[in-house]
Amino acid sequence: MLRTATTLAKLRARGVVAVRRIEDVIDLNYVGLVVATLFFALSVTPSLVPRDWIFQGLISGVNAALGYGLGCLLEWLHRTWIRPWVRRWILPRLRLWLPRFTFTAPPTRVEYAVKSAVLFACALSAGLMLVQSARWQREITALMGMEGTDTAAYLRTGLLSLSVGVVVVAVYRTVREIVLFLAHHLNRWVKVPRELAPTAGILVLVVLTVTLFNGVASRAFFAAANSAFSVRNDHNSPNAVQPRQPERSGSPQSLAKWETLGFEGRWFVSHGPSASRIAAVTGKPAREPIRAYIGLESAPEGGNQAQLAVDELERTGAFDRKVIVVVTTTGTGWVNSMAAGSIEYMYGGDTAVVASQYSYLPSALSFLADRGKAATAGRELFDAVYEHWSVRPEGQRPRLFVYGESLGSQGSEAAFDGLADLRAKVDGALWVGPPNSNRLWEQLISRRDPGSREVEPVYADGLVVRFAADSADLGRPATEWRTPRIAYLQHASDPIVWWSTDLIFSRPDWLSEPRGSDVSTQMRWWPFVTFWQVAADLTNAQGVADGHGHRYGSLVLDGWAAVAQPPDWNPELAEKVRFQLESAEDFERVTK
Repeated sequence: MLRTATTLAKLRARGVVAVRRIEDVIDLNYVGLVVATLFFALSVTPSLVPRDWIFQGLISGVNAALGYGLGCLLEWLHRTWIRPWVRRWILPRLRLWLPRFTFTAPPTRVEYAVKSAVLFACALSAGLMLVQSARWQREITALMGMEGTDTAAYLRTGLLSLSVGVVVVAVYRTVREIVLFLAHHLNRWVKVPRELAPTAGILVLVVLTVTLFNGVASRAFFAAANSAFSVRNDHNSPNAVQPRQPERSGSPQSLAKWETLGFEGRWFVSHGPSASRIAAVTGKPAREPIRAYIGLESAPEGGNQAQLAVDELERTGAFDRKVIVVVTTTGTGWVNSMAAGSIEYMYGGDTAVVASQYSYLPSALSFLADRGKAATAGRELFDAVYEHWSVRPEGQRPRLFVYGESLGSQGSEAAFDGLADLRAKVDGALWVGPPNSNRLWEQLISRRDPGSREVEPVYADGLVVRFAADSADLGRPATEWRTPRIAYLQHASDPIVWWSTDLIFSRPDWLSEPRGSDVSTQMRWWPFVTFWQVAADLTNAQGVADGHGHRYGSLVLDGWAAVAQPPDWNPELAEKVRFQLESAEDFERVTK
């Protein structure tokens, strides 16, 4: 017994020494640690799309750092305000009522034992939450028909989160030292009172940071990004070959030269169904589809891209076709081949699809840097086409449709003042995976019919606008859908649709109402945490199976069939076309 007691005493002593060394090295705040563990635990709860251990580790590390900072703030408030107030007002009254009451600090040994217990409890809690999180991730992957992760591999999340959290806290402490440095010199040289010097130091640092970020730093970052992605824009896929058909931009007869179309533009005009292919699939005569595309460098210096697009449509005889589709591209100039091919098969190639590039940057960076460019490009292109289209006699006009996906839907929406203006100018609109900041989409969602969910909204009883996550949704409600028809395709699990800065402080309706069919019932809203979770989901929005996240696949065909269906369209033909489009999409995914 004596030996056992001695051994336990030695272990306790070693634990105390270990805790002291940890404190000496990292200046650990235990209230911050507890809140950081809470934030970490909340961050590994389910989100919209499955996350592998790397993504989970990054987002959980940031969340834990935020929790640590909040805990440090609470501890400072307690030390600075609450403790003095208790000592001044509460303890004297307790001594009056309880004369023998005395308050003494616990022995050092007890203090360090409690701290050791806190460290152990936090580590154990984090480990147990990671085990449960692996189960949740398997549940989400099962909902999406994907292969799940194993628990052992997912435990790596903890180490990565710890590393990320340490880095974030280290950055904060560096900023704090800069503030103290500025405060010291403001007090010494500018004679700012010592009590106000830290606040003045923070203000100086904030002003310098904001000025730098909004000016030199932001311009330098986006200029560097633009330069980097322009290199890819100049690159050409070996599977993108200059077209010879005059109906394609980039052909020898085109006003938009092949080398100016950019990477995405060259791929767009060099692929797509030919007249012979359309005829073979549909069993009917077909025309060669028109694909007009204007790259960032296609217009002469000082020239107008939108006007060049109209000139290209005029050259190819697009205004004499049955259908014109005005597409607003994503950031890099990408056009969904499924969207273009669907309308071309449906109308036997008697179509014209026109698009223009407005940026070199991917949509994520374009959303930050070029969102205004997307709106301007979408408005200018549509206005130019509409102006030329509208002067033709009504009986001699092609049907006019608009299309946009992701950031492209936002740019396409910007061409119209509202729903009435949209319906007055077009024969239909199909918008896919709209960002939460889309103006018209947000207005329609906020005014949806009572009782309809945000993930499956019904607006005005489905009379003019419908929202769909699958083909069946396009037929609901079972009321008349008047022309011109407007359709939004949106998945309940698409983070691009549901991410918003409002998630920081307020719970959205889509987490207050019953969840979508592919969203875990265990997903909850937590301040700050859910915002970062869904923000991380943005990077993996397309890393899921078709029919989930930001992967809309051949649902785009169903959307076009609902919005712009020709008289001879039927289910058998739809399946033939679907097979061709999915095969082309698979080829693009592999060879592009």
